[in-house]
Amino acid sequence: MRYSQYFIPTLKETPADAEITSHQLMLRAGMIRKLAAGIYNYLPLGLRSVRKVENIVREEMNRAGAIELLMPSVQPAELWQESGRWEQYGKELLRFRDRKESEFCLGPTHEEVITDLVRREVKSYRQMPLNLYQIQSKFRDEIRPRFGLMRGREFIMKDAYSFDTDEKTANISYDKMYRAYLRIFERCGLNFRAVEADTGSIGGSQSHEFMVLAESGEDAIVSCTGCAYAANVEKAESKPIDSAEHADPRPLEHVATPEKRTIDEVSAFLGAPASFMLKTLVFLADDEPVILLLRGNHELNEIKLNNLLGCKKVEMAGDEIVLNVTGAPVGFAGPVGLRAKIIADLAVKGMKNFITGGNARDLHLKNVNLNRDFQITQFADIRNVVHGDLCPRCDTGILEMWRGIEVGHVFKLGTKYSKALKASYLDDGGKERIIFMGCYGIGIGRTVAACIEQNHDQNGISFPLPIAPFHCIISALNMKEENVREASEAIYEQLVSAGVEVLLDDRDERPGFKFKDADLIGIPLRIVVGSKNLSEGKVELKIRNTGEVSLLPLPEAVEKVRSLVAEALKG
Repeated sequence: MRYSQYFIPTLKETPADAEITSHQLMLRAGMIRKLAAGIYNYLPLGLRSVRKVENIVREEMNRAGAIELLMPSVQPAELWQESGRWEQYGKELLRFRDRKESEFCLGPTHEEVITDLVRREVKSYRQMPLNLYQIQSKFRDEIRPRFGLMRGREFIMKDAYSFDTDEKTANISYDKMYRAYLRIFERCGLNFRAVEADTGSIGGSQSHEFMVLAESGEDAIVSCTGCAYAANVEKAESKPIDSAEHADPRPLEHVATPEKRTIDEVSAFLGAPASFMLKTLVFLADDEPVILLLRGNHELNEIKLNNLLGCKKVEMAGDEIVLNVTGAPVGFAGPVGLRAKIIADLAVKGMKNFITGGNARDLHLKNVNLNRDFQITQFADIRNVVHGDLCPRCDTGILEMWRGIEVGHVFKLGTKYSKALKASYLDDGGKERIIFMGCYGIGIGRTVAACIEQNHDQNGISFPLPIAPFHCIISALNMKEENVREASEAIYEQLVSAGVEVLLDDRDERPGFKFKDADLIGIPLRIVVGSKNLSEGKVELKIRNTGEVSLLPLPEAVEKVRSLVAEALKG
């Protein structure tokens, strides 16, 4: 492809509304252009990278035994009403009526549609296991679309759905997809972690998120230094903390703490670390008060709490309810003397002689102890893990914190959708049974954006070879000079013949201008053809991600590029 005949509208300045690096660089590199909030045109360079990711995904899905199909993006309301998600999904589901006043939505996901298809066509255990997938545009009416392709309203997604006769075979299908996802993101050249995750609105019994590690990531994840354990912070566990406090119970003390409400204020006032303090929170679970206890240096994980309680509505109590339940204003609550359900985090088990609120204004209690001074209704894991916590799966590792960008998610759905939509089959004894399902998603455009968040510098994008729009760019310094033109054309033809995707920069521009564009759009390999080096029969080869520069004879440069590309694309 010749640069002069291609469409790459690069920008010198960063658009004011682009907040994160990938959004800024995709706009500046001429990869995308905004049409409306959260809706983008994919320009040729951007589309090439998107197609590269799609092809890798397609190859690995096919290798894992999945079968491609294509479902409509417009879905009838009846299916969503049947599954119970028409009202549950909320305003992200874009609903509309056709000319006959029938209700439809633009599909944000396709569990209902695929389950409806399978319940009509799959009748026997002999037709399973079955895994069907598509690569298609979705629409979710985000309240605040931002960050370019990272959180758009319309986006390209690969979604797959497995169907099995029982939980055992469903687990086998899940493991196949898990391994396929590992291969996909490895082939894309990404630094990522597969982490245990909460199932959220999709539902099911287990899920894993695939997180690209990047400082700009919206999600906090943890991984162990000693084993393969990794999890989203919403799901992450840790070993219970052994007591570091004095072993022998001390006499209970009442201490005046005038206007000292927060953990930090009381800690400083009493000269005690936050880990010696007990945080007391009052929540409402289906309008019934429940007391939550955590160490002062820990934070509540509301997703864990919701999963534990299983209530329709869980929320923090207001000031008036806190006063009614504890007898004290906010900031002075403690468990001693309370008559309510008390749930303590597992890390509270090891605490002795700790500090709590005294359930009266300007009062705290010192040397409080479990069982002697109050009783716990239930111990449970209800906190966020922190850096340095002990790994729950091995004896030697500690947990490290990372920032991550979710690019893929796999779910064990079980019978959530098949039961609701009555998707069943006849087993080998002729008995009707419910189908077990799994679902598996990858954000295609989001993967490209996450790759850029992880692979860039002050000059622009630095694509990994497998998903770069082109493998190599030839920067011809002056195409008007016959030797430069002939050498550039010869290198171009040889690389194309070798299966290398090449962009020949044949524009009549200054060398510095061409170099800046080459760095900006992130092509991994650059061959610079100029008269001075050609006089010695050589060209310059630069590797974008390392900055390594070599002067090589023409045939050697061509072979070097060919071998680098072949090595990077080994599937």
